Amino acid sequence: MTTLHNRPHTALLVVDVQNGVVAGTYRRDVVVGIVGALVQRARHEGVPVIWVQHSDAQLVRGGDDWRIVPELVPGEAEPLVEKHHGDSFEDTPLESVLAGLGVGRLVVAGAQTDACVRSTLHGAFVRGYDTTLVGDAHTTQDRTAWGAPPPEQVVAHTNLYWAHQTAPGRTAGTVEAKDVDFAALA
Repeated sequence: MTTLHNRPHTALLVVDVQNGVVAGTYRRDVVVGIVGALVQRARHEGVPVIWVQHSDAQLVRGGDDWRIVPELVPGEAEPLVEKHHGDSFEDTPLESVLAGLGVGRLVVAGAQTDACVRSTLHGAFVRGYDTTLVGDAHTTQDRTAWGAPPPEQVVAHTNLYWAHQTAPGRTAGTVEAKDVDFAALA
């Protein structure tokens, strides 16, 4: 259904599951485990896995906080896209990587829900991608001290509103990891 012609494939996009990004996040270990299981399923089914890794003044490239969590190991042939903005498409080669793989559909997981995951979902959708959020495979930190809702409400709200996104010629939605069917999305 994607508006990107000649892009019949699906990819799993793992956003910023880095030591410094997921430290202290809501359900950190559970979410990392679910992301790991999704990565294994994607690999088993021949679905490309694309890794996104953020760097900025707090996440210094090469530092321990910048590294992808030790529970997840990108495959040697799996693209790793480095970024400096919330939206994984902004000023990165992500679009070129996806075009080269013929990808028009994205399954998105990672951190943080209300920052880079949200920006990337919207960035993908407005660029013509069918975009599915894995509802139990994203997380965020507690920012209630700054007036934000508790993290479980941020996750729930994001799942709710993404389940109802619409646009001409594209699909969006939210599914639990157990219900991700890469073959049906391919």
